[in-house]
Amino acid sequence: MRHHFTLSKPLNSLRICALLLGASAVFFSGGRTAAAEKVYSLGVVPQQSATRLAQIWIPFLDRLERETGYKFKFATAKDIPTFEACLSDQAYDFAYMNPYHYTVVHETAGYEAFAHQADKKLKGILVTRSDSSVAALEDLDGYTLAFPSPAAFGASVVPRAELSAAGVSFEAAYVKSHDSVYRAVALGVFPAGGGVLRTFGNLPEDLKSQLRVFYRTEGYTPHAFAAAPAVPADVRETVAAAMTGLDDDAVLGALGMSGFVPAGDAAWDDVRALNLTAGQTEIASAGEETCHSN
Repeated sequence: MRHHFTLSKPLNSLRICALLLGASAVFFSGGRTAAAEKVYSLGVVPQQSATRLAQIWIPFLDRLERETGYKFKFATAKDIPTFEACLSDQAYDFAYMNPYHYTVVHETAGYEAFAHQADKKLKGILVTRSDSSVAALEDLDGYTLAFPSPAAFGASVVPRAELSAAGVSFEAAYVKSHDSVYRAVALGVFPAGGGVLRTFGNLPEDLKSQLRVFYRTEGYTPHAFAAAPAVPADVRETVAAAMTGLDDDAVLGALGMSGFVPAGDAAWDDVRALNLTAGQTEIASAGEETCHSN
């Protein structure tokens, strides 16, 4: 979280003295300065634009700072494949990632889950325009459909699997984010596209009113909150305790969540049971990535 300050008028001598005294106090307080404090990054899967994600996640991180005493910064990536590569590189101290991402990077990069959203099963959705005649999966046979990315679990992996299981022939177009799917469908570029209820519910009303959810997938354990292996266990446990005790309706409401519950690695065994392969999901593991869009 980066704040920029500007001086609206020249400093007078009293203000200069106060600033110098403050700087001296920091310098002589055992060497502990703000710059020396560890700042933990939270990488958020880019289901929506970086601007929109920052609006809803930074208040959560501000509250987490007050509860834990640790410093945090928001981070995301330009698209989901870049985020996947960044996870593989352990670029984020903490990360909010989809269920399939977690099952992969737990094995390949050592991320350890500690919580997920309470009272939630992750279900994918398919949306169409409000005035569309599409009502069932079979109505999409032969069309090109919009999805965020190959490995977006609820919005792409599961809907594509259920379309195929229903015998529907389709082509997939990957448009980088959930919001891009919704906008493309609203504009009539595609007859339908994949998302999840949380991101659909967070849409501006003028966009949401142009769309209709006509299909919901089976439910799975939701997105994981996980820590990189370099994060000390006591820090991870403190963050987990603060999150699971959080009852700030304003902060949780902005996230579209009701709260958090503790969760260990085994919570995502239902996702592992799908036996998905890297070939099916095309999950990214490397690239020329920039991992800290914030």
